[in-house]
Amino acid sequence: MAKDDKVTIYSVAYKAGVSLATVSRVMNHPERVKKETRDRVLKVIDELGYRPDAIARGLASRRTTTVGILVSDVTRASVAEMFGGISDIAIKYKYAIKLFTVPEGIDYDELLKTIISERVDGILQLNDELDHGQIEKLLDICGKNGIPVVLANVLYDDPEVPSVSIDYEKASYELTKAMIESGKKDIYILSTVRQYNVNEKKELGYKTAMEEAGLVPRVLRTSGNTEVNRRHFAEHFKNQKYDGAIGVRDSIAVSFMNFARESGKKVPEEVAVAGFQNTKYATLASPTLTSIDIPVYDIGAVSMRFLTKLMNGEEISQVKVTLNHRIIKRQSM
Repeated sequence: MAKDDKVTIYSVAYKAGVSLATVSRVMNHPERVKKETRDRVLKVIDELGYRPDAIARGLASRRTTTVGILVSDVTRASVAEMFGGISDIAIKYKYAIKLFTVPEGIDYDELLKTIISERVDGILQLNDELDHGQIEKLLDICGKNGIPVVLANVLYDDPEVPSVSIDYEKASYELTKAMIESGKKDIYILSTVRQYNVNEKKELGYKTAMEEAGLVPRVLRTSGNTEVNRRHFAEHFKNQKYDGAIGVRDSIAVSFMNFARESGKKVPEEVAVAGFQNTKYATLASPTLTSIDIPVYDIGAVSMRFLTKLMNGEEISQVKVTLNHRIIKRQSM
């Protein structure tokens, strides 16, 4: 077959279902690739009429592999801790990291084009604020360009999309049940106005526990911005009965706890409060905050190691990796 000038190494990787690094090794160090994979890649190369250019040949000799990190807000405490796990593994494997931020209102399609043009070898998506359609776009464009993606602490229902997280629905169910067993009945879950996959699972676990106990689920959607949510709490709870609240983030839970105390409520005697992520906010709060401990450092490290396997064409035994969580009981509940 004559060479098609539009055929790239990305085309070969995508059709063969392997990483760019694997295609590069087949072309430059075939002895390092197992026969089944090597034969599949060579067959695709022949079918497409691909001929490596200087850039493609350079992939094997590059001194560093580059990983793109996609995240919305680098200032969040959980994100900073997750970066620690990612960084430790990246240093171990001598990987370079490029950070791509996704602030609200950004031209997402243009950002994806930029990511592809940067020739990253793999992507870790830490951004739990992307909706289903945005995740789908990311997976589609990366798939077409042979770039593996791992979702770190991000939920996506497709069983073939690699991800590392905890069971958020189960965690929320257990936390809500523990609050009910402590004697609370008028319990709210303080979620976000913007719909995130992770928070949807938290809400589902909460609702299941409440309904099992014959209680009415109460979802209040608010902002992660404390200046905004404090005003929201003051307005909503002016004439509402409540004796418990679970924030989908520790920061939201602490903000609510401060509001409740300033409103004359005793915590936890009159109002029990709990959060998610077990960040520094939980231990700095007064009283200290009960929270679901999410091993965010481990999620970062495991996600990065998972991505190295995909980039190197290694076999993986599990596409969806679920790590353990636990309830850290403190003074607020």
